[in-house]
Order: sequence, then C-alpha cells, then structure tokens
Amino acid sequence: MGNGTSIGRVRGLGSAHSGVHHWLVIRYTAIGSLLLAVWFVPSLLMLPNLNYQAVHEWLARPVSATLLGLFVLVNIWHARLGLQVVIEDYVHEHANKFASIVLLNLVTFAAVAFGAFCIVRLALGGA
Repeated sequence: MGNGTSIGRVRGLGSAHSGVHHWLVIRYTAIGSLLLAVWFVPSLLMLPNLNYQAVHEWLARPVSATLLGLFVLVNIWHARLGLQVVIEDYVHEHANKFASIVLLNLVTFAAVAFGAFCIVRLALGGA
C-alpha cells in the first residue's frame, strides 16, 4: 500500500521523505524573492537618479538596508537550493557530489557574507 515492492522495503530503497521539505523551501524562497523584488524595483525607480549619493542616502535608511539584506539572502539561498538539485540530479559519483555540494555551500556562504558586508558598509556611511 504505497510502500513500493517487498524487496524495496527490505533494502530500504523507498522514499527518503526529504523531498517535500526541499520543494517547500524552494517555493517559500521564491515567494520571498518575489515580494522583495516588488519592493526593490519600485523603490529604486522612485529615486531621483541612480548616482552614488542618492543610492547611499536610500541605503542609509534602516528599513531599506534591512530589506535589501533580506533580498540578497533570500535570492542567494534560492539559487543555492536550485543548484543543489542540479548537482544531486546530474553528478553521479558520491565523492564528486559531496565535493560539489561542499563547494556550493562555501561559495554561498562567501556570497552572503560579502553581500552583507557591502550593505552594512554602505548603510553605515562607508565610502
């Protein structure tokens, strides 16, 4: 009754039950990205011009800096989840898959750290 074949149950070849969670997280990050993009694009278009001074003044506001930080975090997280699926589907050797996912996690962490550093530096008045 929905558990596959008898031999599959014995070998433990059934579902890992983690696919639904991963699918939901991808959908949640997509919705978050969409909502933050709905804020981001109009707020940039409402600036008088896009020179450094205007963007710096906009980013110096706490709400703008916080939402831009969330925008960067959610989009990088969403990209990481999508690339993880690609790696899991197309990299077949376990050692290469493990190394690829570790590298993906390191690059993701570095991207989030760099984005947060840039936003904080600009929001606090760095040149």
